[in-house]
Order: sequence, then C-alpha cells, then structure tokens
Amino acid sequence: MKIYNDKSDDQLISLYVDGTNEAFDELLERHKDRIYMYIYHAVKNEELADDIFQDTFVKAITTIKQGRYVENGHFPAWITRIAHNLIIDYFRQTKTENLQSTDDDEVNILNRKELADGTVEDNLVATQIHNDVRRLIRALPASQREVLVMRYYKNMSFKEIADTTGVSINTALGRMRYAILNMRRLAEENNIVLTM
Repeated sequence: MKIYNDKSDDQLISLYVDGTNEAFDELLERHKDRIYMYIYHAVKNEELADDIFQDTFVKAITTIKQGRYVENGHFPAWITRIAHNLIIDYFRQTKTENLQSTDDDEVNILNRKELADGTVEDNLVATQIHNDVRRLIRALPASQREVLVMRYYKNMSFKEIADTTGVSINTALGRMRYAILNMRRLAEENNIVLTM
C-alpha cells in the first residue's frame, strides 16, 4: 500500500472507482483510527463501535460505487458525517425499542421520558442538530441569512424586517422562503438529519 500513500483522498477514490481496490484499503488505513475513536467516544461500547465503524465504510463504499460521492477534497468530513448519522440512527432505534406499554400494571406511569431531564444521547443529538443548523445558516446567501436571523433569532415581524432591510414585505417573505428551501436542499445534499 505504500505506493498509494502519496495520493490525496480524492485521487484514491478515483483509483478505487476505476477498479483499484487497494486504493480504498489506503483510505481505510488513513482514516480508520480517527473514525473509530469518534464512534467509540459517542457510543462508549467496543462491539457497537465496531459495528457502526463497519457500517460506515460499507455505506461509503456503496455511495462511491454508485457514483454519488462528489469529489470536493473533504473525504474526512464526509466519512465522519456518515458515521455521525449512523450513530444518531442507532440512538433513535434504541429509544424506540425501549418504550414500555402502559398496559402493564407494574409500570410506574410517572417514570416517563418527557418528565425526565434529557439523556446523554438526546443532548448529543440536540447539540449536533444546533451546530448543523448554524452551519447551514452560514452557507446561505447574505440576504437570506439576514432575514432568517431577524425572524427566528431576533423574533422580528416581517414588517419590521422589511423596514430594517429597506425592502418590501413580499421581498422579505420571499427571502425567508428561499432561505428555508436552500437549508433543506443543503441538508439533503450533505446527509444532515435535523430531527430528534
């Protein structure tokens, strides 16, 4: 594999797409420790971390083979995003499976999730969602970002936004609509999940 260690990630992906499996082996070798530690830090369980790690690279292989990976020089961020989404999927699935029926007489009806403080997993997911939303907002054009921040973070009415920015109410509404559409598109393109 030493013949590939001078290649960039995108060059390795191109070689892999062209049929050179050793190129992907180099990618795996290059990024495995960081990805594994990211997963393990989130799930705190070796077996589970191993499973999610394998699923991460299987999904990466599938996406690349289907021609859906866009070369942009950000392979580490892309592969980390896949791992992150798989971690969130695992916690969501676990949360669903751990629900109890209230038909059971031995179940304490006051022992409910909504009456408790958030779990570590909930806090992890919520923090990541807030970070993702901030990143998506920063990626918007300035005029759309301005209207969105005024509306959601400063609680301004569309009339106030129009007066402050010197545009009509319809223009402010249009910018807001495009901001939301652009955020949805960017989230979808980058596999960002914005729900708990």
